[in-house]
Amino acid sequence: MSTSAVPILEVQAVSRYFGKFQALHNITTRFQAGELTAIIGPNGAGKSTFFNVISGGVAPSSGTVHFEGRDISSMAQHDYARAGIAKSFQITNVFKHLSAQENVRVALQMLTSRYQILRPRAAYGEVSDKADALLVKVGLADSRSKLAGDLAHGQQRSLEVAMALACGPKLLLMDEPTAGMSPQETVVMMDLITQMTAERTIILVEHKMKLVMGLCKRLLVLHHGELLAEGSPDDIRSNAEVKRVYLGQN
Repeated sequence: MSTSAVPILEVQAVSRYFGKFQALHNITTRFQAGELTAIIGPNGAGKSTFFNVISGGVAPSSGTVHFEGRDISSMAQHDYARAGIAKSFQITNVFKHLSAQENVRVALQMLTSRYQILRPRAAYGEVSDKADALLVKVGLADSRSKLAGDLAHGQQRSLEVAMALACGPKLLLMDEPTAGMSPQETVVMMDLITQMTAERTIILVEHKMKLVMGLCKRLLVLHHGELLAEGSPDDIRSNAEVKRVYLGQN
């Protein structure tokens, strides 16, 4: 994709303070549509703060965030889904007392009937069909009737992805999608992310550098709240500063 194309997400000179502590320092970067990008860095690098800024969790102290050319720096977090941005957080956020299918139905119904989500299921045949299709997409078709609380951790993460996809997002933001997963669950999630990239832009925040090296076409490396490097996996592997501060190499 041409670098002259309007980016789907653009971060311009963003800084974020918490009291006197500066968590992010003047970060400027762009994300092109259709890309799978990972934001990596050691503990304390500012990854979570950066994710919270671009996902609407906190507003930047200075600078701007633009989505499809529109300034969303001050947009209310609940408006993100309707704008075309969905989020999946590090801590799984599902309704454990509802079935997998009911979880996805609630997410779908919130888009069309904010105050009537408890109407009889028969009145939502189309919604139920869409929910089932999303469960198929994330590999949970056989678990549609199981309570979310009874699903394995990796399955709950996949269910959360299905709920995020319910709004048909153009941009999916994922905060450490493999956190707490077994190696087998991690492989399943990585396969799912690869499949989803064919239909939308995805930005991951991830601390497992080796994991994303073979998955993403572009990486951003943060260090002490600053953008240390960005580029292809080969660019990052060969970057002397990344080797020094992140890989512990001289």
